[in-house]
Amino acid sequence: MSDSTPYPLLDSITAPQQIRHFSPGQLEQLAGEIRQFLIDSISETGGHFSSNLGTVELTVALMHRFDFLQDRIVWDVGHQAYPYKILTGRKNRFHTLRQHHGLSGFQKRDESVYDHFGAGHASTSISAALGMAMARDLQKQDFACIAVIGDGSMTAGMAFEGLNQAGYLEAKNFLVILNDNDMSINPNVGSLQGYLNQLISGQYYHRWRDRIEGAIKAIPLESVSKRLAKAAKWSEEAFKRIAIPGLLFEELGFRYLGPVKGHDLNALAKALVEAREKMAEGPVLLHVQTQKGFGYDPAVKDPLKWHGVTAFDAEAGVMKKAVADPSRPTPPSYTQVFGSTLAELARQDEKIVAVTAAMLDGTGLNLFQKAYPQRCFDVGIAEQHAVTFAAGLAVQGMRPVAAIYSTFLQRGFDQVLHDVCLQNLPITFALDRAGIVGADGPTHHGLYDLAYLRCMPNIVIMAPKDENELRRMLMTAIYCNRPAALRYPRGIALGVPLENPIVPLPIGKGELLREGEHTLLVALGTMVAPALRIAEKLAEEGISCAVINARFVKPLDEGLLGTWARRVQRIAVMEEGCAPGGFSSAITEFLADNGILKPVLRCAIADHLVQHGDQKLLLEEEGLGPEALFKRLSAFCRRA
Repeated sequence: MSDSTPYPLLDSITAPQQIRHFSPGQLEQLAGEIRQFLIDSISETGGHFSSNLGTVELTVALMHRFDFLQDRIVWDVGHQAYPYKILTGRKNRFHTLRQHHGLSGFQKRDESVYDHFGAGHASTSISAALGMAMARDLQKQDFACIAVIGDGSMTAGMAFEGLNQAGYLEAKNFLVILNDNDMSINPNVGSLQGYLNQLISGQYYHRWRDRIEGAIKAIPLESVSKRLAKAAKWSEEAFKRIAIPGLLFEELGFRYLGPVKGHDLNALAKALVEAREKMAEGPVLLHVQTQKGFGYDPAVKDPLKWHGVTAFDAEAGVMKKAVADPSRPTPPSYTQVFGSTLAELARQDEKIVAVTAAMLDGTGLNLFQKAYPQRCFDVGIAEQHAVTFAAGLAVQGMRPVAAIYSTFLQRGFDQVLHDVCLQNLPITFALDRAGIVGADGPTHHGLYDLAYLRCMPNIVIMAPKDENELRRMLMTAIYCNRPAALRYPRGIALGVPLENPIVPLPIGKGELLREGEHTLLVALGTMVAPALRIAEKLAEEGISCAVINARFVKPLDEGLLGTWARRVQRIAVMEEGCAPGGFSSAITEFLADNGILKPVLRCAIADHLVQHGDQKLLLEEEGLGPEALFKRLSAFCRRA
């Protein structure tokens, strides 16, 4: 950044309440400075980018009309609230965004008094803000409650559950702002998006509504018969049902306002004034049309690419990439291997179909969609629906593969249990981003899938040691004729050769990778390679370790585990997941049930939240990085 500040007005703000006294010209200047600050700052740190460029004017307008020390605001998802963070006292710490011990990329109640509700997953804002409004009324307090939802979050059922309740309660001083940018991460899908597009583009309806309503109101009803008056009134109501935007929201009990141009501060100001007046009568929904990436051409042209970015050259509009060693080809990511393998298997079996929840590119299903568009279903941000939709596909003879991030499948817990596992349906859950994901922090770490799936009946749970084993496990899962979950990490794979043809694995069979006499290392997934390296280092120090690649969390290979657990003096279990209820719990339960009483070291994530930061740094801090693991295991093996 330049030594001479390019943000004079922004730098002058010591408290967000100052913005309430700004002139229209100052508000325009402030919006421009915030946008430039976002470009300058995120080009250095990385982070969510295009979604935040789209909410600059909306944030400034809200700060101009409301005082969020008193009023309450809930930003859905949270990756559209960087301008809000900047204006609520965190600008000078913005260079620490998503870094270890730095600012979170989402809202956190313990980060600022202005963060009224934590965020990270989608579609929670309306329910949370409504709860705040009801608590306010019960305590006879007086402040506004606002939910800013959008960026795809309105496709989720929970958003409509909140709308339904708010309309029923006739919640006063309650505002929902629909930030409609035609996007989530991928382009929005579903009939609701088509409805919103109709509201925005339906200027024909607006013109004819105005003309017809004007003509009806011009009729001198006092001079005509009651029958004609009744007919005129009926015509007006009938036309409203056809033409008035926001009828869906009106029927849910909201006063609908908009759509409003979300980058026009004057239009936003007028709309917020009107909204504030109408909020005294009941809940209001303000429909704001924004553009993802607004103000930065590369992000406007490709909002998906610029949704979440690494550091980039702001002038050139090019992402900065690590310099690769040309003598060592970069291995593909686990996500790429999954996507290409699924497409490969689908060429041989027309019953294989893919399901995802607004994450086509993130899960690698964009490859599948290009090859088999009729067999690929993006249901939008609706994980519960995705799971039960897959169940419907399965009962009719298809082989669904539901590719959903580990952290997001949590939202479909009941559906996985009730609609899939209890009916023993052959659905494969491909859980990307399992383990510690890094900068997105505790709302996105995939640490809990083993614990929340292991308790379910009928399900097979696997984790591969490398990308070749991922291919084998995917085939195993698809054809095991029962529910199956396959978890794998974010990032680059190990670079091992990919075998063809793909050979499925026998269910519940682990792999002995190394024999040893002193300690047994039972490793799962990403911990297998470190276990082998540590076993080699310990061997140099005279400690003989056996290493088992468990492969399966459920069912366990009880024969292999039992044989080697009885041969050694000590047992260490290694997993990149939470210790309570996870893989290490499964191993200790097995040992206890079989009377194998040996010292056990559980190398897993302890029962606490893992914050955001560099993935390797977090692993080391949690005792799962290479140095930390070696120290722990070395001390454990030498213990008296």
